[in-house]
Amino acid sequence: MKPAPFIYLAPKSTEEALEFLDLHQDDVRVLAGGQSLVPMLNFRLIRFDYLLDINGIPELSYIRSEHERLHIGATTRYRTIEVNRLIQAHAPLLSKATHFVAHLPVRTRGTIGGSLAHADPAAEYPALMLVLNATMVVKSKSHTSEIAADDFFGGLFESKLSAGDLLVEIQIPHAKPTQGFGFKEYSRRTGDLALVGVAVMLDIANHVITDARIALLGLSGGVQRLLEAENHLIGKKVNEELIEHASDFAMNVSAQSDLHGTDALRKHLAKVLTKDALIEACQ
Repeated sequence: MKPAPFIYLAPKSTEEALEFLDLHQDDVRVLAGGQSLVPMLNFRLIRFDYLLDINGIPELSYIRSEHERLHIGATTRYRTIEVNRLIQAHAPLLSKATHFVAHLPVRTRGTIGGSLAHADPAAEYPALMLVLNATMVVKSKSHTSEIAADDFFGGLFESKLSAGDLLVEIQIPHAKPTQGFGFKEYSRRTGDLALVGVAVMLDIANHVITDARIALLGLSGGVQRLLEAENHLIGKKVNEELIEHASDFAMNVSAQSDLHGTDALRKHLAKVLTKDALIEACQ
């Protein structure tokens, strides 16, 4: 298959990209890594007049640590994130979970900003951003805004990006010594999109859980927090029974049935993986 005709734009700066986005609004799509967009183009699932390639903007690719936060440029590649020492030191969950993303050639090309803007409910990064309490920095020609991960993602392939907006940076608070993390997912084959995945953060002091964030991916229309389980965990002492009861809440979430698995299978996997991820975070 070949994509429908479009005009290719290759800005060399963020300002130039924002000018193009402001000018063309709903008729333009942004190309970052292209690992999701290009297949959709080739199958003609989407059509537009202009393709804005931001790969030639060097200022959008970086990882730095400032004021107890990681700052990651939107076109930073998965593979760079996977092996970066700052990420490993201050956001170990992000480094570990990136290894589950597709295959090495995809991770070498795909970008964090592209994944988050695409908002695929089966992708790892939206769930990770929820658990890591990330902030998305979004620019347009007229304004700059910071959007918390909890507010950034909507339903199926939906985010808070509007026409003319460009996701330019992701900010992640440094992990604290009291925090533990877990990530588990299940796919039919290595590198396939996950049927179900679970990301967990637990903040534990004197064996008592003071904060918890749990996010599920692959179940239904969008990435989702497991708020009932979080509330059940906070303020309680860690033990096997508590983890077992918290994982039961995963059976209450909405799940889809498709050719890859039934809703019952996905709910079962959600419970099992939630328990395993919670145990990993406690350890």
